[in-house]
Amino acid sequence: MAQPLHPAHPVSDNSPTAGRMPSVLLFAGACVAGLFVTAALVLWFHYGSQVFFEMIRTGFAACF
Repeated sequence: MAQPLHPAHPVSDNSPTAGRMPSVLLFAGACVAGLFVTAALVLWFHYGSQVFFEMIRTGFAACF
């Protein structure tokens, strides 16, 4: 006889790190996004807006 896909009583994870993985991934993603924003602002202030946008446009053109 076929077994149900989802058991009637799901197994719960009571380990100390059970709910930490989504939080760690969210924190890591926020850190990476923050680094990208910081790098963009540093380039903006160093090169000025015209050169900054030209570098972005050239980068996209090189990719596609």
